[in-house]
Amino acid sequence: MTQAEQASLKEYLSEQVRVVDRALGRWVPAENVAPESIHKAMRYSLFAGGKRVRPILAIAAAHAVCDAPAGVENAAIALELVHTYSLVHDDLPALDNDDLRRGRPTSHKVFGEAMAVLAGDALLTLAFEVLSRLKDVDGERKIQLVEELARASGTVGGMIGGQVNDLEGERKAPTSLVLEAIHRAKTGALLRASVRMGAIYGGATERELAALSDYGEHVGLAFQIVDDILDVEQSSEALGKTAGKDQAQHKITFPAVYGLERSREMAEEERLQSHAALRSFDDRADRLRQIADYIVRRKA
Repeated sequence: MTQAEQASLKEYLSEQVRVVDRALGRWVPAENVAPESIHKAMRYSLFAGGKRVRPILAIAAAHAVCDAPAGVENAAIALELVHTYSLVHDDLPALDNDDLRRGRPTSHKVFGEAMAVLAGDALLTLAFEVLSRLKDVDGERKIQLVEELARASGTVGGMIGGQVNDLEGERKAPTSLVLEAIHRAKTGALLRASVRMGAIYGGATERELAALSDYGEHVGLAFQIVDDILDVEQSSEALGKTAGKDQAQHKITFPAVYGLERSREMAEEERLQSHAALRSFDDRADRLRQIADYIVRRKA
């Protein structure tokens, strides 16, 4: 990627973050709406400076199949609501027991465990309310979007199932089979769903949806590989979360199974395969190509 392309992507990502944040601001009750405590907790975690990768992927995928997908950001924020709920719950003492997220104390450290549990529940619930109230797509597509997000968040091949595998994997030897079961579900499922939901919203054909699903599969795996590498190589300050937790908790990660050098090679292979998945698309998919590059080459 040239310097000009890097600058263009940085500007694009910044603008999409603003678009997503404005949409979140419209949908999430204000802090002064009763009961104030839960809305403060929800907004604390939502507006803590996340990269908004999942909703941005959805927006970019919609634009890859449709010139002007009106209101796509409203569907896209459902992904961020679910993602943030998962982070709030993952950080709880009963799960990963972390005190730092996005450079700030985690929700349960600020609001207490009970309110953190409820804030996560509320974010998840709101995600499906948002999808049910979309105004710019027909009923059939709304149902498809709800199903897509529910499956990606659930227990069979979804995020919750991946979290279960991750917890139980702490007591198992690190193998490639267990690693794949964890990460294709825990992280990959929601990232793949992000691309698919954008494509569905934009009215993708079956062929386009299949290609974009393939892209999402490779991007999702690349994202997790790089995340595992960064947990080893970067500081807590750079990551905005506690570094070295994977090794300390004996988690099954790509570096634990393959080593750092092979893990880097695997991330690059996934990046190239994500580009190959888009070979039938024109320049409307360029942002998706650039986002794949960004995901693999990021340092935090």
